[in-house]
Amino acid sequence: MAKIIALNWKLNPATEKEARRLALLSDKKGVVLFAPSIFLGSIAEKTTKAALGAQNIFWEQRGAFTGEISASMVKSVGAEWILVGHSERRKYFGETDEVVAKKLEAAARAGLKIILCVGEPWSIRKKGVEEAKKFVARQLKSVPRNVSLIVAYEPVWAIGTGKSDVPEESAAMTKFIKGITGARVLYGGSVQGENILRFLDRQEIDGVLIGGASVNKTELKKIFNQVQRSHLTSQNRNRELRRFQA
Repeated sequence: MAKIIALNWKLNPATEKEARRLALLSDKKGVVLFAPSIFLGSIAEKTTKAALGAQNIFWEQRGAFTGEISASMVKSVGAEWILVGHSERRKYFGETDEVVAKKLEAAARAGLKIILCVGEPWSIRKKGVEEAKKFVARQLKSVPRNVSLIVAYEPVWAIGTGKSDVPEESAAMTKFIKGITGARVLYGGSVQGENILRFLDRQEIDGVLIGGASVNKTELKKIFNQVQRSHLTSQNRNRELRRFQA
Protein backbone atom coordinates (compact mmCIF):
# COMPACT_ATOMS: atom_id res chain seq x y z
CA MET A 1 0.00 0.00 0.00
CA ALA A 2 1.35 3.43 -0.98
CA LYS A 3 2.58 5.69 1.77
CA ILE A 4 0.67 8.88 2.57
CA ILE A 5 2.22 12.34 2.35
CA ALA A 6 -0.06 14.58 4.43
CA LEU A 7 0.63 18.32 4.37
CA ASN A 8 -0.70 20.49 7.20
CA TRP A 9 -0.54 24.15 6.16
CA LYS A 10 -1.80 25.36 9.57
CA LEU A 11 -2.49 29.15 9.48
CA ASN A 12 -0.86 29.58 6.07
CA PRO A 13 -0.64 31.01 3.46
CA ALA A 14 -1.88 34.61 3.70
CA THR A 15 -3.94 34.79 0.49
CA GLU A 16 -6.10 32.66 -1.78
CA LYS A 17 -3.70 33.33 -4.67
CA GLU A 18 -0.80 31.91 -2.67
CA ALA A 19 -2.91 28.93 -1.62
CA ARG A 20 -3.67 28.07 -5.22
CA ARG A 21 0.00 28.25 -6.19
CA LEU A 22 1.01 26.09 -3.27
CA ALA A 23 -1.73 23.58 -4.05
CA LEU A 24 -0.56 23.25 -7.66
CA LEU A 25 2.98 22.56 -6.45
CA SER A 26 1.65 19.89 -4.10
CA ASP A 27 -0.90 18.37 -6.49
CA LYS A 28 0.49 14.84 -6.59
CA LYS A 29 -0.93 11.38 -6.16
CA GLY A 30 -0.71 10.14 -2.59
CA VAL A 31 -0.74 13.66 -1.14
CA VAL A 32 -3.40 14.96 1.26
CA LEU A 33 -3.55 18.75 1.62
CA PHE A 34 -4.87 20.03 4.95
CA ALA A 35 -5.52 23.66 4.08
CA PRO A 36 -7.35 26.44 5.94
CA SER A 37 -11.05 25.82 5.36
CA ILE A 38 -11.55 29.22 3.74
CA PHE A 39 -9.34 28.10 0.82
CA LEU A 40 -10.68 24.57 0.29
CA GLY A 41 -13.30 25.42 -2.36
CA SER A 42 -10.82 27.41 -4.40
CA ILE A 43 -8.13 24.74 -4.15
CA ALA A 44 -10.58 22.03 -5.17
CA GLU A 45 -10.95 23.78 -8.53
CA LYS A 46 -7.21 23.60 -9.15
CA THR A 47 -6.18 20.16 -7.92
CA THR A 48 -6.70 16.88 -9.77
CA LYS A 49 -4.39 14.39 -8.02
CA ALA A 50 -4.04 15.41 -4.37
CA ALA A 51 -6.85 14.84 -1.90
CA LEU A 52 -8.11 17.70 0.27
CA GLY A 53 -8.76 17.89 3.99
CA ALA A 54 -9.80 20.37 6.65
CA GLN A 55 -7.76 21.06 9.78
CA ASN A 56 -10.71 21.19 12.16
CA ILE A 57 -14.47 20.63 12.50
CA PHE A 58 -17.13 21.10 15.16
CA TRP A 59 -19.05 18.07 16.42
CA GLU A 60 -22.52 19.44 15.59
CA GLN A 61 -23.89 19.68 12.06
CA ARG A 62 -25.68 23.03 12.50
CA GLY A 63 -26.75 25.51 15.11
CA ALA A 64 -25.69 28.58 17.09
CA PHE A 65 -21.95 27.92 17.07
CA THR A 66 -20.40 31.08 15.69
CA GLY A 67 -17.17 30.59 13.80
CA GLU A 68 -17.37 26.81 13.60
CA ILE A 69 -17.68 24.55 10.54
CA SER A 70 -19.31 21.14 10.29
CA ALA A 71 -18.17 17.91 8.70
CA SER A 72 -20.90 18.18 6.05
CA MET A 73 -19.68 21.69 5.15
CA VAL A 74 -16.19 20.29 4.64
CA LYS A 75 -17.51 17.61 2.29
CA SER A 76 -19.64 20.10 0.37
CA VAL A 77 -16.56 21.98 -0.89
CA GLY A 78 -14.82 18.86 -2.16
CA ALA A 79 -12.70 17.80 0.82
CA GLU A 80 -12.54 14.14 1.85
CA TRP A 81 -10.26 14.22 4.89
CA ILE A 82 -10.17 15.75 8.35
CA LEU A 83 -7.38 16.28 10.86
CA VAL A 84 -8.50 15.74 14.44
CA GLY A 85 -6.71 16.18 17.76
CA HIS A 86 -3.62 18.05 16.60
CA SER A 87 -1.47 19.07 19.56
CA GLU A 88 -1.92 22.74 18.70
CA ARG A 89 -5.70 22.34 18.96
CA ARG A 90 -5.24 20.63 22.31
CA LYS A 91 -2.79 23.28 23.58
CA TYR A 92 -4.25 26.57 22.33
CA PHE A 93 -7.96 25.72 22.20
CA GLY A 94 -8.22 23.39 25.15
CA GLU A 95 -9.41 20.34 23.23
CA THR A 96 -9.66 17.39 25.60
CA ASP A 97 -9.80 13.71 24.69
CA GLU A 98 -13.58 13.94 25.19
CA VAL A 99 -13.84 16.78 22.66
CA VAL A 100 -11.65 14.87 20.24
CA ALA A 101 -13.95 11.84 20.57
CA LYS A 102 -17.00 13.94 19.66
CA LYS A 103 -15.24 15.27 16.58
CA LEU A 104 -14.20 11.77 15.55
CA GLU A 105 -17.79 10.60 15.73
CA ALA A 106 -19.02 13.61 13.72
CA ALA A 107 -16.39 13.02 11.05
CA ALA A 108 -17.22 9.32 10.83
CA ARG A 109 -20.95 10.03 10.47
CA ALA A 110 -20.21 12.37 7.57
CA GLY A 111 -17.99 9.80 5.85
CA LEU A 112 -14.78 11.80 6.12
CA LYS A 113 -11.42 10.04 6.19
CA ILE A 114 -9.78 10.78 9.51
CA ILE A 115 -6.23 11.38 10.66
CA LEU A 116 -6.06 11.47 14.46
CA CYS A 117 -3.00 13.14 15.98
CA VAL A 118 -1.45 11.78 19.16
CA GLY A 119 1.88 12.37 20.85
CA GLU A 120 3.61 13.12 24.10
CA PRO A 121 5.22 16.36 25.38
CA TRP A 122 8.87 16.49 26.37
CA SER A 123 7.99 16.39 30.08
CA ILE A 124 6.77 12.84 29.45
CA ARG A 125 9.30 11.72 26.86
CA LYS A 126 12.30 12.63 29.02
CA LYS A 127 11.10 9.98 31.47
CA GLY A 128 11.56 7.33 28.78
CA VAL A 129 9.81 5.66 25.86
CA GLU A 130 7.65 3.50 28.11
CA GLU A 131 6.15 6.59 29.74
CA ALA A 132 5.53 8.04 26.27
CA LYS A 133 3.68 4.87 25.30
CA LYS A 134 1.45 5.15 28.38
CA PHE A 135 0.63 8.76 27.48
CA VAL A 136 -0.26 7.89 23.89
CA ALA A 137 -2.31 4.88 25.02
CA ARG A 138 -4.43 7.19 27.20
CA GLN A 139 -5.08 9.45 24.22
CA LEU A 140 -6.14 6.46 22.12
CA LYS A 141 -8.62 5.25 24.75
CA SER A 142 -10.98 8.07 23.74
CA VAL A 143 -11.36 6.75 20.18
CA PRO A 144 -14.93 5.45 19.69
CA ARG A 145 -15.00 1.79 18.71
CA ASN A 146 -17.04 2.38 15.57
CA VAL A 147 -14.60 4.94 14.09
CA SER A 148 -12.11 3.93 11.41
CA LEU A 149 -9.08 6.19 11.16
CA ILE A 150 -5.39 6.71 10.52
CA VAL A 151 -3.18 7.77 13.42
CA ALA A 152 -0.44 10.38 13.13
CA TYR A 153 2.16 9.99 15.84
CA GLU A 154 3.56 13.48 16.46
CA PRO A 155 5.74 13.84 19.54
CA VAL A 156 4.85 17.34 20.69
CA TRP A 157 8.45 18.21 21.47
CA ALA A 158 9.40 17.62 17.82
CA ILE A 159 6.71 19.79 16.19
CA GLY A 160 8.17 22.98 14.76
CA THR A 161 11.44 22.59 16.64
CA GLY A 162 13.62 21.18 13.87
CA LYS A 163 14.36 18.20 16.14
CA SER A 164 12.68 15.12 14.72
CA ASP A 165 12.35 11.88 16.62
CA VAL A 166 14.80 9.02 16.10
CA PRO A 167 13.28 6.90 13.29
CA GLU A 168 13.91 3.66 15.20
CA GLU A 169 12.01 4.95 18.23
CA SER A 170 9.19 6.31 16.07
CA ALA A 171 8.94 2.92 14.38
CA ALA A 172 8.67 1.26 17.80
CA MET A 173 5.91 3.68 18.80
CA THR A 174 4.18 3.02 15.49
CA LYS A 175 4.13 -0.71 16.18
CA PHE A 176 2.76 0.01 19.64
CA ILE A 177 -0.06 2.17 18.25
CA LYS A 178 -0.91 -0.42 15.60
CA GLY A 179 -1.14 -3.03 18.33
CA ILE A 180 -3.81 -0.94 20.07
CA THR A 181 -5.77 0.36 17.08
CA GLY A 182 -4.93 -1.82 14.09
CA ALA A 183 -4.76 1.45 12.12
CA ARG A 184 -2.18 2.74 9.70
CA VAL A 185 0.23 5.14 11.40
CA LEU A 186 2.06 8.20 10.09
CA TYR A 187 4.97 10.06 11.68
CA GLY A 188 4.94 13.83 12.12
CA GLY A 189 7.33 16.28 13.76
CA SER A 190 9.95 18.36 11.93
CA VAL A 191 9.84 16.23 8.77
CA GLN A 192 11.92 17.86 6.03
CA GLY A 193 13.59 17.00 2.76
CA GLU A 194 16.79 15.94 4.47
CA ASN A 195 15.17 13.41 6.81
CA ILE A 196 11.91 12.28 5.20
CA LEU A 197 13.34 9.05 3.80
CA ARG A 198 14.57 8.00 7.23
CA PHE A 199 10.91 7.69 8.17
CA LEU A 200 9.39 6.56 4.86
CA ASP A 201 11.98 3.79 4.52
CA ARG A 202 10.79 2.26 7.78
CA GLN A 203 8.33 -0.52 6.97
CA GLU A 204 6.36 0.15 10.15
CA ILE A 205 5.65 3.79 9.24
CA ASP A 206 2.85 4.30 6.68
CA GLY A 207 3.58 7.89 5.75
CA VAL A 208 4.30 11.33 7.14
CA LEU A 209 2.42 14.41 8.33
CA ILE A 210 4.42 17.51 7.42
CA GLY A 211 3.84 20.94 8.94
CA GLY A 212 6.20 23.88 8.43
CA ALA A 213 8.04 22.41 5.46
CA SER A 214 4.74 21.98 3.58
CA VAL A 215 4.44 25.74 3.00
CA ASN A 216 8.09 26.30 2.13
CA LYS A 217 8.29 25.92 -1.64
CA THR A 218 12.01 25.19 -1.71
CA GLU A 219 11.72 22.58 1.02
CA LEU A 220 8.60 21.10 -0.56
CA LYS A 221 10.44 20.51 -3.84
CA LYS A 222 13.20 18.70 -1.93
CA ILE A 223 10.59 16.54 -0.22
CA PHE A 224 8.92 15.50 -3.45
CA ASN A 225 12.29 14.81 -5.08
CA GLN A 226 13.17 12.52 -2.19
CA VAL A 227 9.79 10.79 -2.31
CA GLN A 228 10.16 10.20 -6.05
CA ARG A 229 13.66 8.82 -5.55
CA SER A 230 12.37 6.47 -2.87
CA HIS A 231 9.54 5.36 -5.16
CA LEU A 232 11.92 4.57 -8.01
CA THR A 233 14.23 2.67 -5.67
CA SER A 234 11.24 0.68 -4.43
CA GLN A 235 10.19 -0.13 -8.00
CA ASN A 236 13.68 -1.37 -8.84
CA ARG A 237 13.73 -3.46 -5.68
CA ASN A 238 10.39 -5.03 -6.57
CA ARG A 239 11.55 -5.81 -10.12
CA GLU A 240 14.65 -7.50 -8.77
CA LEU A 241 12.51 -9.54 -6.35
CA ARG A 242 10.15 -10.65 -9.12
CA ARG A 243 13.13 -11.60 -11.31
CA PHE A 244 14.61 -13.63 -8.47
CA GLN A 245 11.30 -15.38 -7.76
CA ALA A 246 10.88 -16.24 -11.45
